[in-house]
Amino acid sequence: MPVYDYVVIGGGTAGSVIASRLTEDPDVTVAVIEGGPTDVDREDVLTLRRWLGLLGGDLDYDYPTTEQPRGNSHIRHSRARVLGGCSSHNTLISFKPLPGDWDEWAEAGAEGWDAESMDPYFARLRNNIVAVDEKDRNAIARDFVEAARRATDVPRVEGFNKKPFHEGVGFFDLAYHPENNKRSSASVAYLHPFLDRPNLHLMLETWAYRLEIEAGRARGVHVRTKDGEELFVEAGREVLVCAGAVDTPRLLLHSGIGPKADLEKLGIPVVHDLPGVGENLLDHPESVIVWETDGPIPENSAMDSDAGLFVRRDPASNGPDLMFHFYQIPFTDNPERLGYEKPEHGVSMTPNIPKPRSRGRLYLTSADPSVKPALDFRYFTDEDDYDARTLVDGIRIAREIAKTEPLAGWLKREVCPGPEITSDEELSEYARKVAHTVYHPAGTCRMGARGDEQAVVDPELRVRGLEGIRIADASVFPTMTAVNPMIGVLMVGEKCSELLVEAATRGGGA
Repeated sequence: MPVYDYVVIGGGTAGSVIASRLTEDPDVTVAVIEGGPTDVDREDVLTLRRWLGLLGGDLDYDYPTTEQPRGNSHIRHSRARVLGGCSSHNTLISFKPLPGDWDEWAEAGAEGWDAESMDPYFARLRNNIVAVDEKDRNAIARDFVEAARRATDVPRVEGFNKKPFHEGVGFFDLAYHPENNKRSSASVAYLHPFLDRPNLHLMLETWAYRLEIEAGRARGVHVRTKDGEELFVEAGREVLVCAGAVDTPRLLLHSGIGPKADLEKLGIPVVHDLPGVGENLLDHPESVIVWETDGPIPENSAMDSDAGLFVRRDPASNGPDLMFHFYQIPFTDNPERLGYEKPEHGVSMTPNIPKPRSRGRLYLTSADPSVKPALDFRYFTDEDDYDARTLVDGIRIAREIAKTEPLAGWLKREVCPGPEITSDEELSEYARKVAHTVYHPAGTCRMGARGDEQAVVDPELRVRGLEGIRIADASVFPTMTAVNPMIGVLMVGEKCSELLVEAATRGGGA
């Protein structure tokens, strides 16, 4: 195997950005290790509205959740096994993180990640980020927007990325091409135009299972191809781990980088004692309230969840503290487990916790790299029950919207939880039992100040105590962004690329 200047582990949302930016210099060689196949010519992947069919399929790593005493233990966390990562798998809702999100990171020790410093990276993004097209604005979604505006007295927003907001309702911005409903994912925007670069080497369907650390420096990664061949891919300058908030800590732990006691318990040789690996597991949990409609819903849509609402209940909060996605489909997977029946025609509102206070943990249960890690999100375990109370407030607000015209005219009956469920206690129990994820795991290798013993990476994204290795993906988030995090991950990729170029200019890597 040749020695590459940079080895990028994970051809996903941030990895695609980094590989593209680094190979703009024809003298720099980059190998991208991606566990899944290409997305080129895959209509099932590239067509945005087909996203729901990807969940749980052959392009999904499909991670289970551990027992959740106060939540739903049946949640499956989809992680994409395809070029472009979760940007090839998700709904491509595209929010520039709010100023309060970035400033919170800076306050947590991520110097240089404040809103003013991060703002320029948004303008660099290659993705085609546009508002949901007029032809895709379903009539019932339009009426939801108007009813929500009237019921909650928040402003209608046309273009959530035009300026920071605390609350508002409207159609989302998406990273897509409205003319053909094709994705503008990280791979489409950052890799597809440059696949013929001779210095860009994609190793697809190749699984990275152990980092090679020698004398405190990352030398490369051990991988297994789809044919079972085991190879060592060596990095002359740096290794970039971009495998996501589940597989990045998983790879570190199997490489002997993590909490010493946990590794020793499993018989994994300790290479570098780093207690924060796998801690601070974050997510955006949300619940669901479903209505049956009087008849079929018009067919036009970008991806069946094209509009949403943000509310700020606490005037002291930095941004919105309650969010809704409006689904033009009856989203009943979890309620059906409790005995609810899916209506033939229906819609859903999904109250979501923008700034959840519960924190979970990812850990290994086996030294065998093929065994999936345990994901214990510890949903709804925060001390003052803020997370659960947020969902209760959300269901009550959703009901007010449903009673308001012009949406009310579409709705026949509330299917779940049902109008008879009215007390805070009953609503909380329902909301927690049917809670699901919007697939936003983050924080498991969090960034912090150089002296922060629990931080995994420093503000330059370098793994603390090691050389030649950085992490760039949602795992470095110190706290959760109030908005959907994909654009934040792309901006992490852009900033990491710049840090790498600066380091090389100074004299050869980290």
